[in-house]
Amino acid sequence: MTTALPRLDRRRFVADVIGRLPEDVLIVTGLGSPSYDVFAAGDRPGTFYLWGAMGAAAPLALGLALARPDRPVVAITGDGEHLMGIGALATIGALLPPNLTVVVLDNAHFGETGMQPSHTGLGTDLVAVARGFGIRDAMRITDLGRTDDLATRIKARAATTYAQVLITADEPPRALPPRDGVANKNSFRAALGLSTF
Repeated sequence: MTTALPRLDRRRFVADVIGRLPEDVLIVTGLGSPSYDVFAAGDRPGTFYLWGAMGAAAPLALGLALARPDRPVVAITGDGEHLMGIGALATIGALLPPNLTVVVLDNAHFGETGMQPSHTGLGTDLVAVARGFGIRDAMRITDLGRTDDLATRIKARAATTYAQVLITADEPPRALPPRDGVANKNSFRAALGLSTF
């Protein structure tokens, strides 16, 4: 169980990591709190906010990393959303795109549905799961001092990286990105240098 380990302020952690990344980093957010935290850190054109596709952050980021090996790609998601699509780690572990990083903000709860305990609060070890799927660069972060190390790994694009970040289960004020799916898509396509429609 990881509940006895120190837990970080999620919004501060996300802001610290994103603040160390260059503008060319592409970010895919999981639904709910990770989207709010990334948006609160400052809206960037290379961010794709997922609003209701539970379990889709990691596989979407995988496809993006494979399509754009020239850009670092980061999925920032929560433990509940990630657990819904945990099988995507098998494909990530088989392909291992070096420009992909999966960051799981783990508060050991399903924050969007009523704060029920998630599997990580009941004993599931996400780092062991990631390593079991073949992702060797998998770590658990419980110290804000690790943000620089994580940002360095993201920028290096040297190996698929997996970071389980233990966060507190608090609920800071929501910072809502736009819910206009077409505008979000067009903004993201423009950041990729693609036409919009």
